[in-house]
Amino acid sequence: MSSFIDRMSRALRHWKTSAAVGRRAFPQETLAAIAAAITGGEQTHRGELRLIVEASIPFDAIWDDVTTRQRALALFAEHGVWDTEDNCGVLIYVNLAEHKVEIVADRNVNRKIDSAIWQAVCRAMTEGFGRGNFHDSSIAAVEHVNALLRQHFPTNGDRANELSDQPILM
Repeated sequence: MSSFIDRMSRALRHWKTSAAVGRRAFPQETLAAIAAAITGGEQTHRGELRLIVEASIPFDAIWDDVTTRQRALALFAEHGVWDTEDNCGVLIYVNLAEHKVEIVADRNVNRKIDSAIWQAVCRAMTEGFGRGNFHDSSIAAVEHVNALLRQHFPTNGDRANELSDQPILM
């Protein structure tokens, strides 16, 4: 449990990271390019990929000491990423206020892809974001996840797209 000062400092950081910060980092052109990369990748594997960018965590969650990992898990459930036919959903969660990226994968994916690989993808994204390169870093991460899903869950014919490919900017 963090101290009162730590929570206040974190709350202030999130309060200062507005939705406008998210729109500057992820303009419509970037969101469209991410959606296209997700759509293209999903045509080659059985996975379902979602990308959610959240400028800041809601104040009540900050006050309750919710970590970015816990927030990613909650959004994974809330957006139904866990509820795919092959249990092959993957969420890339970006939190701009915390400068963190989390990847949450469904059980079938976690059986085949080690968490160290996901951590490397997250690290590459955050390093790119640190240089202000949100567009290319996000596309590279989506392509990397698509390659992993294609390797372990190749397409087996036509299938329905179970989740929207459009990134969510919160």
